[in-house]
Amino acid sequence: MNRDDYHRAVDTLPFSADFQKRTEALVRQQAQLKKECIVMKKRGLVRAVAIAAAVALFTVSAYAASRWLSPAQVAEQHRDPMLAQAFESEDAIRLDQSVQTENFCVTLAGLVSGENLSSWTSQADQARTYAVMILESLDGTPLNREDFPLTDYTFTPLVADFTPWSVNNWTLGAGVSLLEQDGVLYYLLDTRSVEVFADHTVYLAFYQGTAPDRDTFTMAEDGTISFVNGFEGPHALFTLPLDAGKADPAAVERFMDESGFDREWFTTVQPDDGKTHDVQMIETETKDGLHVEILPGEKDSSGSQS
Repeated sequence: MNRDDYHRAVDTLPFSADFQKRTEALVRQQAQLKKECIVMKKRGLVRAVAIAAAVALFTVSAYAASRWLSPAQVAEQHRDPMLAQAFESEDAIRLDQSVQTENFCVTLAGLVSGENLSSWTSQADQARTYAVMILESLDGTPLNREDFPLTDYTFTPLVADFTPWSVNNWTLGAGVSLLEQDGVLYYLLDTRSVEVFADHTVYLAFYQGTAPDRDTFTMAEDGTISFVNGFEGPHALFTLPLDAGKADPAAVERFMDESGFDREWFTTVQPDDGKTHDVQMIETETKDGLHVEILPGEKDSSGSQS
């Protein structure tokens, strides 16, 4: 293939609008890392290696960008043009942070928060956060949603200084949709806005299991949250780069008051053994779509969940 044919072929690739900007930033970052990590005596050889690494990264990034759906495209697949537009707005946060876990790669693609961002949910007039996570196999084996049912795997927010079992999908009125395309799984989270907690560290966690409990997570004395040592199964924990100025402590206080639980349950009390939670399965309009509404279990007369 001559140079002109190559340029014409590249010009036909369906890259996203911000592909060039993101790729240039990644090339600069990785080229610098390569320069710092490779020790060679001849400067010319170091320079050549750095340039080769940058070219290789550009090729890999171009391939990844062309084979993954963007958060906006995931919203479009769910026939939610309002949300797709929100994911393309300046208020959206594009992350593309990846974690390799077992034989999988988990990527937090991006998120956006605000009111009236979705035409699908009945709670769109409330402040909500929407996030897209991508799951794929490291060896290229196609994944299907039957092997990763939403009742067995969880994609949920967590907040430092609050116990994992008090602030999560089940208490934030969340729902998760699952889309399968070309052997890749796309999770779309719709939850009460996490920006109200922005003066704390806010996480998005993915793991094999259901409601967060002490067998899955631990909270240190400084309030930070992590998976317990030796936790098995695919899992990843992402920290969100939220603007602390958008925190709303008064809204957090209302959230705790309305929960019906004692304040200690949010900070120190361990989850009750045997506590259950409810889910409601809803088929979406997409060909391979599935949505789960996540609900707290009913409380008994003592105020605890059953």
